Amino acid sequence: MARIVRIHEYGDASVLKLEAVDVPAPGPGEVQIEVKAIGLNRAEVMFRNHAYLQEAQFPSRLGYEAAGVVVAVGAGVTDFSAGDAVSVIPPLDIARWGTYGELANVPAHLTVRHPQNLSFEQAAASWMQYVTAWGALVEQARLGKGDVVLVTAASSSVGLAAFQIAKMVGATAIGITRTRAKKQALLDAGAAHVIVSDEEDMVERVMALTDGKGARVVFDPVGGPSFEPLTQSMAKGGILLEYGALSPEPTPFPLFTVLGKCLTLKGYLYAEIVSDPATLSRAKAFILDGLASGALSPIIARTFTLDEIQEAHRFIEANQQVGKVVVRV
Repeated sequence: MARIVRIHEYGDASVLKLEAVDVPAPGPGEVQIEVKAIGLNRAEVMFRNHAYLQEAQFPSRLGYEAAGVVVAVGAGVTDFSAGDAVSVIPPLDIARWGTYGELANVPAHLTVRHPQNLSFEQAAASWMQYVTAWGALVEQARLGKGDVVLVTAASSSVGLAAFQIAKMVGATAIGITRTRAKKQALLDAGAAHVIVSDEEDMVERVMALTDGKGARVVFDPVGGPSFEPLTQSMAKGGILLEYGALSPEPTPFPLFTVLGKCLTLKGYLYAEIVSDPATLSRAKAFILDGLASGALSPIIARTFTLDEIQEAHRFIEANQQVGKVVVRV
């Protein structure tokens, strides 16, 4: 028996139950890990709230990220053995390979021996954010030396990852935040500049920072009314990658700006990267190199214990964190 977090219904954080559960042996192509740390994501909050793209089959496990020690391997797995320290690149099923708990079975092809300079907490906080940001910025936008990228929802773990990746490839990252409260923290986290959208005219500020050229790349999970000024802040021939819909308001289509600047607007999902073996291999290589060198360093906002899983979810929902929320097991 292992202590596993499950939900038996949708609802607020109180529906997260820590229960004693028999965890089966790993299936073919799977490894079983003794979980040491769990990286939390807003996706799990949405899943718990019945606001996610996947339906739960109750009682349901949940969780995308973890780091720990291999305790068993399934049939056909030859790359790992008991005792290996590993972390998990999030699979595309939030429940089947749920990581919230003391034991988890996960796909072997999404399991990684992370660099030894990382703690389990750092390793658990790495893969969702860096794969997401790398896939958009490097793989699809071809961000490189001399480029400027606008990063909205900048205090999220993905936003902070985008700052580090931009610096790693020689680009300049401009963070967009609504209020002044997080401005210094974003500068400390690696943003070259931070625009406070409630106080500054974003378009004017971006154009001033780029000598009137605009940003070639925009990385946005928000949508809504800010979509139009974001396109107005872009350079001719630029690309905007939309990877979320955090705004509850409609997103206008800026037709004349898109036409006049010959912009590319692309919907982007993390699944595009992990579902393609060749792309995933490139992501692993880039991220492992960055983690080993220290160029990529996960920023952890706060750490909770497994017994505090409800409090951890409430903390995420309060939207006060800068960086990743981690649960220590």
